[in-house]
Amino acid sequence: MRSTKFIVLAAFAFIVMTSCRDTEKETVIKEVHVEKETQTETEEREGILERSAKKVDAEVNKEVNEEIEKIGDDN
Repeated sequence: MRSTKFIVLAAFAFIVMTSCRDTEKETVIKEVHVEKETQTETEEREGILERSAKKVDAEVNKEVNEEIEKIGDDN
C-alpha cells in the first residue's frame, strides 16, 4: 500500500513538474536598415546661399591661417 501511494505520488509530481515547462525557445531577429546620407544629397538640400557661404568661409579660414603662420609663435 505504501509503495503504491509512493509510486502514484512520484508519478503525479513528475507530471506536474514537467508539464509546465516551455520546451520551445523563440528567437526574434530584428533587422535595422540604416540609410547613409551622401554628400550630394546634403548639397541638394542646401540652398545656394548655404553652399556659397561654405566656400567663402573656407577661403577666409585659409587666409586667416596663412596670416597666423606669418606672425608665428610668440611663445
